Order: sequence, then structure tokens, then C-alpha cells
Amino acid sequence: MNDLLLTYYGDDFTGSTDALECLSRAGVRTALFTRPPTREMLARHSGLQAVGVAGTTRSLSPSAMEKELVHAFTALQELQPRHIHYKVCSTFDSAPEIGSIGCAIDVGRRVLGSPNVSLVVGAPSLGRYCAFGHLFATAGVNYGEEVFRLDRHPSASGHSKTPMTESDLRIHLGKQTKAKLALFDLLKFSLTAEQQRQELNQLVAAGAEVVLFDVVNDDQLKQIGALLDQSEGPESLRFAVGSSGVEMALCSQWASMGKLKPRDNWENPGKTSQVLIVSGSCSPVTKSQIEWAAKNGIVEVAIDTASVAADEGSHQSIQRSANEVVDLLKSGKSVVAHTSKGNSDPRIAATAEVLSKWSTNGGPSASCSSQVLGTAMGRLVRQALDETSVRRVCVAGGDTSSYLAQEIGIETLEMLCPFAPGSPICTAHAPNSPADRIEINFKGGQVGSEEFFGSLLAGTIQ
Repeated sequence: MNDLLLTYYGDDFTGSTDALECLSRAGVRTALFTRPPTREMLARHSGLQAVGVAGTTRSLSPSAMEKELVHAFTALQELQPRHIHYKVCSTFDSAPEIGSIGCAIDVGRRVLGSPNVSLVVGAPSLGRYCAFGHLFATAGVNYGEEVFRLDRHPSASGHSKTPMTESDLRIHLGKQTKAKLALFDLLKFSLTAEQQRQELNQLVAAGAEVVLFDVVNDDQLKQIGALLDQSEGPESLRFAVGSSGVEMALCSQWASMGKLKPRDNWENPGKTSQVLIVSGSCSPVTKSQIEWAAKNGIVEVAIDTASVAADEGSHQSIQRSANEVVDLLKSGKSVVAHTSKGNSDPRIAATAEVLSKWSTNGGPSASCSSQVLGTAMGRLVRQALDETSVRRVCVAGGDTSSYLAQEIGIETLEMLCPFAPGSPICTAHAPNSPADRIEINFKGGQVGSEEFFGSLLAGTIQ
């Protein structure tokens, strides 16, 4: 087995830290970079077994994705890992015109020379299940443990940029790639390991270029890990696409081989005097978390996103919000600054109208929105870190998070401790930036309980 077990590219930052957590908890020494690492960057992290790159492709057009991914996949392949993974959200957020997972599959197959791709989306520990090709997910706050088919999911079906109106992933993905899709369904997990390999090989022999694996429990993930790790030779490179279910499957396989020892001795984050939260999420889960925070002593700052978008580089509007945040932090308050509270927030439509003037066809540009707002929030966070003593930060929302991380100068993240499933607290390495050595949590829009931000302030692991 190669020293480097896996490299991955995450299509946004929150999803990238999800994979970081899975690997770190399994005992895989992992560093997450904000761009493909140079030899000098890698030299600052000894003994790495996995390398991640937190990207931005979830908010990009196919042409922009291709330019980004050709460079990223080439760089990751040069590290000679055992596996390469294109990490996507476990609710498969994507569309033909933005964040196209099909585009990523096509580019990866071409650049990596991989004729076949494994697709694993289900992640049972996160409440994500794939059954007979259809994706199901829990909905978090206000819905308990209820599981929804994705096209009926309270949040995913109404996503502001990539609403999931189709739960059959073969149909959804078929609109994004011409690659031939096949399903390794639930019934095959009752077969012996040898029979499963034969079934998989038959799918490939019949022309399957992408094989989607059903998964509804951890035992099935372990079986998938064995199938993904099989090869004709020890140096074969394998290309997989999907959620952190890919990491869960592979780590389960490696642990069963005695290659890994799961880690359970994590430093307790402890209580902090203040926390700064910035949210670019439209999720109803995050909306409930913001409302809980406001009722429990964390002060809201509503960012005027339409004015930020209209500034055209002057930064005057975000400067006003940053000054307000800094003043509150200096007075001893914790703060949550947000760009919206749910999909019905009027700021969303107002901002889209402003940004429509920036696109060529008169429609709102989702990638433009993510970059403009993410960069603006990054300026706010950088000023707050520079002018106050706050050292614990939370970033909610995947589309804007990568741009924010770049703006505050983060080069690398390593996991400090678990916090909520898929959302660890990390230590940031940000040379020559006030963000260096801060504790930072990147939270997907639907992650966490209602009191998530209060728990982060208290250092109480959820």
C-alpha cells in the first residue's frame, strides 16, 4: 500500500472538512489545503497519509470547473495516491449549468485515465441513504429523525441555486454526463464477497462507466470499501466520486486489514469567551440556529447583500458591517453575521437582481454570488480577527465558504477535535494572516442541532 492512501478535491469547504473529519477519526493523518499543495507546503506536514484540497466547483459553470479540475486532478495524481476522490455534498447539490458532478466525472476520467468511476453518495451516519438509486436524507432541526426522499426534502428540494427536484441519481446525473450509468443495488449486498466482485465486474463488462452504489447502513459501506479497494495490481489508481461515504467505506476496509487504528483521544475544545459566526447559508436549519442564537445572547448583524453586490469593489457596505461586528466583539459580545435567514429572505431576490447585471444573459450568476458574498464575508472576518481577540470562528454555508477561507489567508486545516457529525473544529494554518492558529468550524447549511452556535461557544461536543 502506498504511503499516501488518498487525495481528494472537495467541491466546497464545508464538504471538504467533512471528509477531513472522517479520515482523521479513522486514524489517517490528513491535511486539507486551500489549493493543490506545493512540495514546500507538503514539507510543513510530516507523515501525511491523505491530502485534501478545498475547492469552489460547487458554484462554478462547467467551463470554469474544467479549467479548475484539470489543474487539480493533475496535481493530485502527481502525488501518486492509492485513491483519488472528487468529494461532493451528500445531498448531491448540482445542476447541468452549475456545480455539475457529471462535468467533474468527465474531466476526472479524461485527466486520470480512469475508464470507470465508483459513485458513493449515501452516508448513514449523516442521515443520507441511497436505495435502488434514489437518495433520501434527514432534514435536521424541526424534523427529528424523519427521512425524506430528496425531491420532497424540506431544504434540498428548495435550494436557492441547485434545487433537487429528482431523487433518482441516475436520472439527475444523466442530465450532466453522457457516461453510461449502472446501479449496484441493495439486493447485491446479501451475496458473498466473491459474488459481489463478479456482479461489479459484470456491470463494467456490460459497458458501465459510472457505477452508483446503494447504501443504507454501515455494514454495506464496509462491503463497498472492499470493492473500491480491489485492483489488478498494488499500484493501480482508483477514482471515486461522492460524499464522505467514500472515506467511510475505504477507512472501514483499511481498518479491517489492520492498516488503521481509529483515533478517539481528541482534545476538548472547552468554553471560549466569544465566538464569531458568519453565515452564507439559505438553509432553514441554519435559519433556526441563527434565531436560537439571537434569543440566547449572540447578537445578529444582517449584512446588506444587495448593497455589497452593488459596491463593485468599493467594499463600503461590508466595511459598515465589519465595523459593527468589531464594535460588538470589543464590547464582549458574540456575533452572528448573516447574508440570509432561509430561502424566503428578501435579500436573496434583491441581490440576484443586482448580480443579474453582471451576467451575460441577464440571469443571476450563482458563481458570482458565491464569490462576491464569500469574499466580502472574508474581509469582515479578517478585520475582526485583526482588531479583536476572538479566536473561535464558525462559517456556515458551503457555496461561500471557500472564497471566505481564501480571503482570510488560510493555507491548511488540520482537525482539532470532533464537534458535530461532518463539522469538526479545525486549527487553521494561515501564514502572515491574523487567522493563523485560530479555531475554525465550517458548517454545512443543514448540519447541527438548533443550539449549534451556543454549543460552539460552550465547547460542548454535539
